[in-house]
Amino acid sequence: MQRLTISLDDAMAEAIDAFMARNGYSNRSEAMRDLVRGALAPTTAAGIATTECVAAISYVYDYDGRDLAMRLDRAQHEHHDITIASMRTRLDHRNCMEVTLLRGATKQVRDLGQAILAEKGVRFGQINLVPIKSDGHSHSHGHGGAPHRHDTPAL
Repeated sequence: MQRLTISLDDAMAEAIDAFMARNGYSNRSEAMRDLVRGALAPTTAAGIATTECVAAISYVYDYDGRDLAMRLDRAQHEHHDITIASMRTRLDHRNCMEVTLLRGATKQVRDLGQAILAEKGVRFGQINLVPIKSDGHSHSHGHGGAPHRHDTPAL
């Protein structure tokens, strides 16, 4: 681990302290690490098209809106190779919130996420993308465990 020294104006230092209080951080170093990690993750993944990633795509949509639920489901089905899971909850009689988990090549994941968010009727959409490093092989831990791989956040 490296130690960095930075200078901030008083207003920015106060804003970081307020961020720490709101989010339960006990020290500035951990708060700054998370802020920097959050700022670097999307740009790092964007710069390397072959990087693997995991992502959570969250959005709200009108369930009754012009076959939107069916189009969203179809998009996930057409990309079943990168779609891990999807969970939907009803917010009221018309609106649903859905979270879709994806894993794969960063470009494919980002493209599917953007396509979902661009569907007419999707609101409050967000892509939380995490670049990962894979250990490169599948294995099991014995005792009849299912084969799996280990993916580690790249940052």
